[in-house]
Amino acid sequence: MMDATRHVPRALDDEHRALLELLGRLETALVRRDLAAWPALARSLLPQLEREVARHFDFEEHELFPRLAEAGDGAMAALLTEEHESIRAVVAELLPAARATAAAAVPGGGEAEPFHRLALELVERQVAHIQKETMALLPLLEDLLDDDTDRRLAFAYAEG
Repeated sequence: MMDATRHVPRALDDEHRALLELLGRLETALVRRDLAAWPALARSLLPQLEREVARHFDFEEHELFPRLAEAGDGAMAALLTEEHESIRAVVAELLPAARATAAAAVPGGGEAEPFHRLALELVERQVAHIQKETMALLPLLEDLLDDDTDRRLAFAYAEG
C-alpha cells in the first residue's frame, strides 16, 4: 500500500500484510504437501478463522462500506461484501478440518484432503480480496476519513 497517513488504513494494511505472510507459508506447505508443517500452520490459522476474519469483515461492513456507498462507491462496497460472504463460506467449511489438522501430529486420513482443498481455496480468495482492498479501498479511505472519524474508528477497531 501507499504510505498511509490515516490510522484505519494503516491498521487494515498491517493486518493484511501479516495475513498474507501466513497465507504464503500455508500455500507453500500445501503445494509441497509438507504434511509435517500443516499442524503448526493450522494452529496459526485458527485465530484468523475463529475470530479475526469476522472482526475485520464486520468492521469494514459496518463502519467503512456505508461511508463508501455514501461517497458514491457503493458498487465497490457491494463487491467487497460479496467477497466477504464467499470467504466466510470457505472459513465455515475449513474450520473443522483446520481444528482436526491442528490437533494431529501429522495429518492423514480424513482431515488431510479437506484441509488441503479448502485451505488452498481460502488462500486464493483471501489473497485476491486483499489485493483489491489494498489497491482500491485503502487509498479511498485516506481521502474519505477526516481526522476525527479516523481516530474514533481506529480506537473502536483496536478495542475489537
